[in-house]
Amino acid sequence: MPDRRTFLKAGAAATFSCSSLGSLAGRLAGARVVILEDARGVLVADATRCTGCGRCELACTEFNDGRARPSLARLRVSRNYNFGPRGQQAGVGRGMGEFGNFRVVPDTCLQCPHPVPCEAACPRGAIVLEPKTRARVVDPNRCTGCRSCAQACPWEMIGFDPAAGKAMKCTLCAGDPECAAACPTGALRYVPWRDLTGAVPVRRAAVTVPLAGSAAACTSCHGTRKDARRK
Repeated sequence: MPDRRTFLKAGAAATFSCSSLGSLAGRLAGARVVILEDARGVLVADATRCTGCGRCELACTEFNDGRARPSLARLRVSRNYNFGPRGQQAGVGRGMGEFGNFRVVPDTCLQCPHPVPCEAACPRGAIVLEPKTRARVVDPNRCTGCRSCAQACPWEMIGFDPAAGKAMKCTLCAGDPECAAACPTGALRYVPWRDLTGAVPVRRAAVTVPLAGSAAACTSCHGTRKDARRK
């Protein structure tokens, strides 16, 4: 049988342990969660098959928003139709759209690997991981409509619903994208994830300023890699 002194020591240790865990939990509760996992899949587009019919944009909004409104689609076809993915260009024949070489280039969310520009830029932590697809999606309960995520995306793939005042982003439709299913020519395919950020030209040089919490959470990973490269 342990004596009274041993019992009191054990009780004090347990109390200290619980208080330490409580303090740690309190600190972690306010910390930003950095998304490290890659999505399970990604949408890829074959521009040689796209006819610009816009059925994918309709399917996207009907599934995600319950209304047919292509301007709210999480992928972009119509913006490429007249001038191509780089917008209106000076001179004749420089575009890739109707007034260039007639190609229509669908744009899809690349489901970026860590560090995710839109997630790092959001001041409310509203870009979260969807468990089933591991896609980064917008949590409407956290989103304040500041559009920091839209400014941070180099491919301009973050939309905005003016009626709701919320940002919008590709959800991968629970792993069975409606846009790909609706495409009559097979221009859109849902494939296992791979990093396409280096293969798809950016639309603009977006600058992301990581928030303090996000930057601190990344230091242990990126700081270590940077130091290792120096050696």
